[in-house]
Amino acid sequence: MIEISGLAKTFPAKGKDEPVDALKDVNLTIQDGEFLTILGPSGCGKTTLLRMIAGLMDWDDGEISVDGKPVRGPGPERAMVFQSFALLPWATIRDNVAFGLELRGVSKAKRNARADELIDLVGLRGFETRLPGQLSGGMQQRVGLARALAVDPQILLMDEPFGALDEQTRRLLQEELLQIWEATRKTVIFITHSMEEAVLLGDRVALMSPRPGRIVELVPVPLPRPRASAVDAIEGSAEFAKITASLWRQLREMQLFRRHSAQGRHAPSEPAA
Repeated sequence: MIEISGLAKTFPAKGKDEPVDALKDVNLTIQDGEFLTILGPSGCGKTTLLRMIAGLMDWDDGEISVDGKPVRGPGPERAMVFQSFALLPWATIRDNVAFGLELRGVSKAKRNARADELIDLVGLRGFETRLPGQLSGGMQQRVGLARALAVDPQILLMDEPFGALDEQTRRLLQEELLQIWEATRKTVIFITHSMEEAVLLGDRVALMSPRPGRIVELVPVPLPRPRASAVDAIEGSAEFAKITASLWRQLREMQLFRRHSAQGRHAPSEPAA
């Protein structure tokens, strides 16, 4: 279980820029085996929050714990999948997938066997000896997912992993991710800008406010599982439409409120009487 309480982060001023309050009083609990999606306006601190959970960034106030142990840095129970593929361009697909195992001292035979198993799982059998530059964007993202799974983490942290892909590839990988999650039941925290993606994948959607980001609502997604084999039916359901419409209304209201507040701050003051 992941517990986040009172989390806050301010980035200090740079040059003439003002300090940036990125997160403020973030409170969240993620259960073991849960698929939690996080949705919010651009710049609300979603990636900052995820990097803190991964132990890649510190914070100013609050606490993050995994199974009761405070997070003080990266740990073997957590693995991150980035929007940018972050693959080693000179290494084969097999070696990229096995990279984390190599760092842990796993023998070559064992790590290659595990890599080949995961390459097959993500649908890339036959590409083991290719280089990343020989693969499409969608295929490279599959490699990134396989690499994260190779170290068998309890928790997968996914930062808009499909955000840079075309719509067709994105939809295929959504279905594939659902299949993998249904088979492994890892705890997943998945950042997205897409309301439809958040609802299709998640058990709950954590909705964040504009900066400074905080959790304003946790929206349950009572859609049946397994979903990988029923994506079309789910996306065509009244419940799916209802949840996505509600999320859009809230996001739209937050954006309009922020815009009007900014206009009010910059409006000329009334002349003195």
